[in-house]
Amino acid sequence: STKTELPAPYGPWMEIAHDLPQLIASHQLRSQVHQMPQLSARHLRGHEELHLAHVVLSFITMGYLWQEGEEGTVKVLPRNLAVPFWEVSQALGLPPILSHTDFVLANWRRKNPNGPLEIENLDTIIALPGGESLRGFILVTLLVEKAAVPGIKAIVRAIRAVLQLDEETLHKALQDLAEAIGDMSKALKRMHDYVDPAVFYTVIRIFLSG
Repeated sequence: STKTELPAPYGPWMEIAHDLPQLIASHQLRSQVHQMPQLSARHLRGHEELHLAHVVLSFITMGYLWQEGEEGTVKVLPRNLAVPFWEVSQALGLPPILSHTDFVLANWRRKNPNGPLEIENLDTIIALPGGESLRGFILVTLLVEKAAVPGIKAIVRAIRAVLQLDEETLHKALQDLAEAIGDMSKALKRMHDYVDPAVFYTVIRIFLSG
């Protein structure tokens, strides 16, 4: 898993990010953002810090935008949010939006660092409204991605085997690919155990609306 805290100067971002569900529920996020100091992204060091900053700022941005639900959106972000978000995005070569990478791939940690990569031992780093359903949606998606990894490796082996006319290796690679697809399907079915469709539709979906 990835870094979970930014360096001390970025405390104002982290404080807001860790309190997002509460700030949105009480309609106070926008006023909190307006009080944030204007911070520069220049003091962020290395890919991991930049990436966590992108996660943090993209979540704050989505919360800021959709705080009042689907009706009361804003057209312009305040500069103390927009400018650093743009700087971090430029440094990473990512668009200044909430991406799948921010939402899922860079947004998880192990509760017990030595424990297994399983849903009981996983948590999100930053959350939005949606409680357990949001956590389930993010972490089940992560586990589908994890199940895909051997399949992606198998595809590479299969292509190589075709080029080398190696039937045996091709057969084994395709078996591994089929197994990975089965594991992905099995992981995806757990969505029903962890995500309430009503919560997804009425709460979570709004914050993923771009």
